[in-house]
Amino acid sequence: MSRALRVGMTLGGVVVAAACVPLFAPYYSTVLVWELRKLFAWLALPLLAAGCVLLVWSVQRLVRRRRGKASGGSDVAGTLGCAGVLVGLVLAVGWMIYGAYLQDRAYMQATQVVTDPVPGLAPRAPYLVGKAQAAPHLGDVTGEIADITYLPDSDRFATLVERSGWLSGYEVGLEQDVPLGGTSRSQQRCSFDVDVADARISGWFDHNLGRKISEQKRWVRFEAGDAYVTCSGDTPIVVVPLKRQTGFLVVTERPAGVALYNGRTGKVTITADTEAVPGPSYPVSLAARQREAVTAVGSFTDWWFERSGWDASEDGANAGNDSEFTLRYSDASGRSAYVTPLTPQGEASSVVAVATVPAHHQGSGLAPLTVHRLDPTWSSPKAIVALIKAEYRDVCCYNDDQVFEVVPTGGTTWTATIGSEQDIRYRVEGRGQVAGREATCLKAADGALIKCAYAAPGSPEEQELKRRDEQKQKDKPRTDPPDLGDLTGYTPEQLAELNRRITEEVNRRLKGGG
Repeated sequence: MSRALRVGMTLGGVVVAAACVPLFAPYYSTVLVWELRKLFAWLALPLLAAGCVLLVWSVQRLVRRRRGKASGGSDVAGTLGCAGVLVGLVLAVGWMIYGAYLQDRAYMQATQVVTDPVPGLAPRAPYLVGKAQAAPHLGDVTGEIADITYLPDSDRFATLVERSGWLSGYEVGLEQDVPLGGTSRSQQRCSFDVDVADARISGWFDHNLGRKISEQKRWVRFEAGDAYVTCSGDTPIVVVPLKRQTGFLVVTERPAGVALYNGRTGKVTITADTEAVPGPSYPVSLAARQREAVTAVGSFTDWWFERSGWDASEDGANAGNDSEFTLRYSDASGRSAYVTPLTPQGEASSVVAVATVPAHHQGSGLAPLTVHRLDPTWSSPKAIVALIKAEYRDVCCYNDDQVFEVVPTGGTTWTATIGSEQDIRYRVEGRGQVAGREATCLKAADGALIKCAYAAPGSPEEQELKRRDEQKQKDKPRTDPPDLGDLTGYTPEQLAELNRRITEEVNRRLKGGG
């Protein structure tokens, strides 16, 4: 067998093996395609420039050979090579910068900036409280908590627990009520069949849930933080919102349905009907990426010098959970959204806008992101926490009590919760700047009004406080003696009778009879 034939067979075998990789390794081929596609998007222009330089050099060399002028070819090749390297570097750096702007602009396609007020949002228990209360309710579970997610449809917090061990999946799912007011502490546990459903995200070998999803549907991926668990009776269901790639030179991500992993049978089901999912179906990581892209609302120079757009507010009580709050709308629609208070880029810390993205979304396109401009704006969460501690120092903050999340609740209003990780006791509702004459009121955790630092004229808080004052005056016992009128009009007999009755009443009370 000739050397050329052996080399050809070897190369052919390599090509065939590479072509069969997607057939036998759908998970790894998906990961490879995703990473290469992102890499190619950044290197496409430099590679194109290098190809143009190589083409020019090849044409030049061919022309010189035909003319019989082989001398000087090395000088031309060196010059073209240096030029190609220089052009490639310039294009690479320029494209990395401008390509990032174009990527943000691609995510901005589903974004609109409005001056309409934020729709009413229902307050919920803080995420950090839900996280703290998960561990005590797990009982004798030996695994480690992998994820905690708020389920707006049922107003519950879901906890997903991994089973200990390298070659194991999940152990149990937990749904629990963490009421903002009241004493309900109902919970529901659903256990995995560890012998059948033995896969988990980032698991090893055949115990990798991503591998099982790729076997059902290729070229889709997900973020571990987007997945969560729900209990369908005694059956745990792991919900994994999926994403796909789109674009050539500017590669972005889009939703691609959800994967449902049955914790009893180990079966993976891919569905595009996300309305039936009992929790958020839109990837929160994709919602966060869309929100980050609002910095490209202006021109390229504005984007480069950070003169446009907004950032998530990252100070104050929201440390550890300062963006993409999952909240229900206060109407009866059953809708929910990822909500983020926004501050201008730079040193400003006032909240000037609120971004909302639907937590449920049908279709393969981006969910609409709406930026609601606030008028008036309201202070940063850090300033609001300081205001609460100053005006309501009798209830905040001592022992283990603290101010938790400061979240938008519609219009220009915000709500802050006060208490410990195991007991939410109060909430403070307010609006506007802390230095302004706007209402800030202390309420019980269940929403009952206690008092206001200042009730704005005509506000519901002012009307409620007036009603309470009037009721107190009505219920207050009378301490003044009854009006007997002009005593000069009494006859001597009437005065004597009045004096006798008064003397008898005084003697009765002195003797302890009254």
